[in-house]
Amino acid sequence: MPLLPDTLCYLDGNYLPLSQAKVSVMDRGFLFGDGAYEAIPVYERRLFRFDDHLARLRRSLGKLGIEADPARETWLGRLREVIAAHPCGDQLIYIQVTRGVAAERSHVAQPGLEPTVFVMTSERTSPTPAQRLQGLSCVSANDFRWRRGDIKCTSLLGNVMARKISAERGADETILLRDDEPAGPWLTEGASSNVWIVQEGALLGPLPDEHLLQGVRVELLRELCEEAGIAFNLRPISEADVRAADEILLSSASKEVVAVTRLDGEEVGHGALRGRPGPVYAKVHESYQRAVRSQSI
Repeated sequence: MPLLPDTLCYLDGNYLPLSQAKVSVMDRGFLFGDGAYEAIPVYERRLFRFDDHLARLRRSLGKLGIEADPARETWLGRLREVIAAHPCGDQLIYIQVTRGVAAERSHVAQPGLEPTVFVMTSERTSPTPAQRLQGLSCVSANDFRWRRGDIKCTSLLGNVMARKISAERGADETILLRDDEPAGPWLTEGASSNVWIVQEGALLGPLPDEHLLQGVRVELLRELCEEAGIAFNLRPISEADVRAADEILLSSASKEVVAVTRLDGEEVGHGALRGRPGPVYAKVHESYQRAVRSQSI
């Protein structure tokens, strides 16, 4: 069994090596997945869009009714302590807050539990130069997850199962389509990313609702499109829209923004750009790199 790396983590008020961090088996996060999490990219030891990520964590905790909301500077202090101890400058820091340790296993949580707060970090991996040049391969699948995708919760079995579909087919991500609407199927998101399409030069994403997570990069991409002179719109996106798209893009904390050039074995796009990253992706990616330099603290 491989040893855990001895990087510094934070757990309930203590800083300690990750290999020594222990959580009770009665923690509701372990028993029920009863908690929320957030992942924040770190560039040269600086947190990217920290306030947006913290706001989303607070929204998720609020929707779950978990009261663990220290001040902004307290969160910053915890994260920076862990970041400073890691050997790599580019990291992906992970925050997890569960409802806490209960005296018994019960679906109804006991009142007054003390939340479990955990922070760790790891080296950040981004798409490779080859993936940037060639784009990613994706498969589509029915979105069979629960209806509260707007909460970034630790109950990720549905996402794990969705990602397994693409992994078993040698693809990079699973694009999910929900087919419970009379006019469906409609695009929701990826197993671990937001999904965008390009039509006639405009970047389009699904409308935010309870079926999908409001990604931090939604507002970021809106800003980047405005900077680059690209039309931007959120609206319902049908499966037909996805399959006829000029370009498909993915965005997430780890992927940043990356082009999809193959979907279900078919090349994405039309004409000379078929199967290749397109011009909207190129502009958005360039703007993203400028934002990394200017919006990290």
